Amino acid sequence: MTTGNEHRPVLIVGAGVAGLALGNFLLREGIPCVVFERRGREYVERRQRAGVIDTRATRVFRKRGLEDRVVGGTPIKPTLGFRVDGQPRPLTLSLEEHGEGRLCPQQVLVRNLITAFEEDGGDLRFDTEVSVEDIGERPCVRLGDGTIVEGAFIAGCDGNHGASRAAIPEDRITRHTHEYGYAWLVVLADVPATHQTVMAIHRRGFAAQFARGPRASRFYLQCPLEDTTEDWPDERIWSELETRFGEPPATTGAIVEKQLLPLRGEVLSPMSHGRLHLLGDAAHIIPPMSAKGMNLALYDANAFADALIHYYKEGDTGPLDAYSDDRLREVWNYQAFATWFTDTVHDAGDPSHRGEFRHRVARADFDRLYNSATANRLLSEFVAGLT
Repeated sequence: MTTGNEHRPVLIVGAGVAGLALGNFLLREGIPCVVFERRGREYVERRQRAGVIDTRATRVFRKRGLEDRVVGGTPIKPTLGFRVDGQPRPLTLSLEEHGEGRLCPQQVLVRNLITAFEEDGGDLRFDTEVSVEDIGERPCVRLGDGTIVEGAFIAGCDGNHGASRAAIPEDRITRHTHEYGYAWLVVLADVPATHQTVMAIHRRGFAAQFARGPRASRFYLQCPLEDTTEDWPDERIWSELETRFGEPPATTGAIVEKQLLPLRGEVLSPMSHGRLHLLGDAAHIIPPMSAKGMNLALYDANAFADALIHYYKEGDTGPLDAYSDDRLREVWNYQAFATWFTDTVHDAGDPSHRGEFRHRVARADFDRLYNSATANRLLSEFVAGLT
């Protein structure tokens, strides 16, 4: 048995969206917690990833009394800005509630969550190496300076390769994976977006532009897995975007970051091990085409916070015991959506990956979104996080 020189009821490992949201939710309910983050504050506040808070996630913040403090950005327009074979073909979503979502870059949400947590007296420790020492009846973590911090529960919010995942024996967890067979070249550029989203379906491959704040955009270009960033000089990027969009980008600017992202899905099962519970990317990876990675992390944080609140206020372990099964049912539901939507928009453009038959099937699936109210409604509910 380890005796610690610190104790907090809930130990949160990782100061990403899941960890910071959970910390804020617990703090507002009077449940003490501490958030450990191995990276520095500047890195955490600057890393850019997702940019959409969907309707359901917005409602989660509203329920917790945090919407006005942390949910910035502009309302999401109920239109997906597709261009097909170089021609505009916007898709209007049928769900009125879709407009409750927000365009909010992840770094803005993270900064707002940090501010709210610290203003409310939260204990947030950057530049802190953590190893998870025990996940049984007396869970604890060891900090880089040797300090032991004990808790009643550990929330693993530190990604797929973090200390939380490493604490789980391999024979107690199953990893389910799916490789899509192609990558995205992800480009961050100093280019203001003229539309909230532009997505190109083209025989040369998928392309997209998403706003990342008032003066920056993320561009995405489908490419083979064997490509490298050296294969994509700036001139080629702008030329390929012009070809796939069917028109040159409204403006060009400095490209400040390039990386290759192989598209993949992953689910770890179960999501609970003793008193360690996994949240966000520590438990599941979902392709960015679905815009659900950050939102699933927020759903996890909301569910785990509800379970802890129920335990501390009612003394009932039922919701905690059901956390993994309940979350996995929903995670698989959104993995199913992400797989279908990702395959559809890529196969509808590029026939070279899976052949002309799959290309024509995908085009039929895509056209149905315009011609069938039922198909459009289902897509709208997934986009909003309401199914």
